[in-house]
Amino acid sequence: MKTIRLTAAQALVRYLIAQKNEDGDPVIPGCWAIFGHGNVAALGEALYGVRDSFPTWRGHNEQTMAHAAIAYAKAKNRRQAMAVTTSIGPGATNMVTACALAHVNRLPVLLIPGDVFASRAPDPVLQQVEDFDDATVSANDCFRPVSRYFDRITRPEQLLTALPRALSTLTDPERCGPVTLSFCQDVQAEAFDWPESFFAEKIWYQRRPAPDADALARAVDAIKAAKRPLIVAGGGVLYSGASDALRAFAEKHQVPVAETQAGKSSLPASHPLNLGSIGVTGSSAANAIAADADLVIGLGTRFQDFTTGSWSVFKNPSRRILAINVTPFDSYKHDALSLVADARVALEALSETLGAHAAPPIDPELKKKWMASVAAATDAPSGNALPSDGHVIGAVQRQSGEDSIVVCASGGLPGELHKLWQAEKPNGYHLDYGYSCMGYEIAGGLGVKMALPERDVIVMLGDGSYLMANSELATSVMLGQKITVVVLDNRGFGCINRLQQATGGESFNNLIDTARHVVPADIDFSAHAAALGAIAEKVDGIGALEAALARAKSSERSHVIVIDTDPMITTEAGGNWWDVAVPEVSERDAVNAARQAYLEDRARQRAFD
Repeated sequence: MKTIRLTAAQALVRYLIAQKNEDGDPVIPGCWAIFGHGNVAALGEALYGVRDSFPTWRGHNEQTMAHAAIAYAKAKNRRQAMAVTTSIGPGATNMVTACALAHVNRLPVLLIPGDVFASRAPDPVLQQVEDFDDATVSANDCFRPVSRYFDRITRPEQLLTALPRALSTLTDPERCGPVTLSFCQDVQAEAFDWPESFFAEKIWYQRRPAPDADALARAVDAIKAAKRPLIVAGGGVLYSGASDALRAFAEKHQVPVAETQAGKSSLPASHPLNLGSIGVTGSSAANAIAADADLVIGLGTRFQDFTTGSWSVFKNPSRRILAINVTPFDSYKHDALSLVADARVALEALSETLGAHAAPPIDPELKKKWMASVAAATDAPSGNALPSDGHVIGAVQRQSGEDSIVVCASGGLPGELHKLWQAEKPNGYHLDYGYSCMGYEIAGGLGVKMALPERDVIVMLGDGSYLMANSELATSVMLGQKITVVVLDNRGFGCINRLQQATGGESFNNLIDTARHVVPADIDFSAHAAALGAIAEKVDGIGALEAALARAKSSERSHVIVIDTDPMITTEAGGNWWDVAVPEVSERDAVNAARQAYLEDRARQRAFD
């Protein structure tokens, strides 16, 4: 057996370079890195040696560079992922939030935090967390509950089994999610005689499980028996590349489609059978059909509470759920009729078996009325009042092409975008709303642009998210990855302020003006963005915003546009109740009234039949 002598760090990098997907692209095309104690000496040297074939990108914050990597994988529909390495201690634990985000959203990312000395010779080392009762614990154990696969590399040869396990997790449609290889810093530098065959090129093919024949037959029977079926399209449609199959199935069998946050853009927004968003932030059309549906066909969705309206959207007492999912865990939720299969394969098999069967037609007026509501919410306002989020969304939509991608994550904007944004092409709508992580937006936009450089990327976020994590704006400038960023400044956490008041609370600690302060905040976001290297401007009104968006199209680098918005206005049309617990005991009448309304709404929940 031929061998080659390499350090463990060199072996890891060489192995990653040899891994390809069925399109011939690298599964891991490069690595984000912030070097420090625990990864700079050995892994840093290994990455330097292959810098021309395996690029290393420098971020400004460990959490947000991991967000960029995760967004890249999402934009690539999980066909590719990125590696991210950090120092031990705070550099590593900064990534835990990003790891959780990837875990919740079923997205692949390879995290390689440095760790303590396996030999324990200099124990305790700088930044080491010492457990008084367990000497094997390090700070990196925080990654265990939010990783799909976790391993601590304490000897070089452990990579011979750890790396194939890592890649199988990153590329498997069922187990897909974050992998953490906690890499002891002394082991990174140790040499080993590796089999040359370990570094031979390997192709990882996309596994497309076909449905079990009996389960398929049961699903076909359920669809044929249904009088009012509804497809709820989730992110699995996009990850499977099943958009064309979904369109063909919906048209042939006349089944209407509603979209989750992750599934939005699965079907062109203009398609007559696409009723738009569903659930808490759903369209009136989709939620009306959902209320009467006797068969809810979940396609690649995990039925998150915003999708189901905390299980109050599907009101038909005789309704059934058919859950089509590549992951058994998601297909058996809430006593669903389970069909474990790849989304595209399942749709094709179902359609062939169903033959010419078609559901009764839906009322086309439902969508027409909803689109009138969309127009009312997004048309430019009259007068000098501050614009709403919907007004800003309308301006961005009018200045965007069909190839544009909107990126967002948390706050009130995701709800407004879910209702109002019209995505005509797959992946034109990119949100983290599984973990709803403030601070994802700008870094996510950078990752999307790196994945799909031919498409315009527009990041929309509030002032709260901008303040939470903005440093990768400088990285986008540094890397020449132009994104357009629209900052909606409503002076605080407007979404949570509205929720606080809707549940009987007073405006407290959410808006800047109602939070404890000595000096009123007056933040110049455009000046800050310019200091990070972006082209930046603040505009007044929707007309000025549209003019700025037109300028941003021709900008040579990332362009930030700031606009003041009203924190209290939200789109009233559509929507649904969401289970947010209200205190049972309060001295305030507003809270007591909200509690009574909450109990009445909770009585209509139908989590189980």
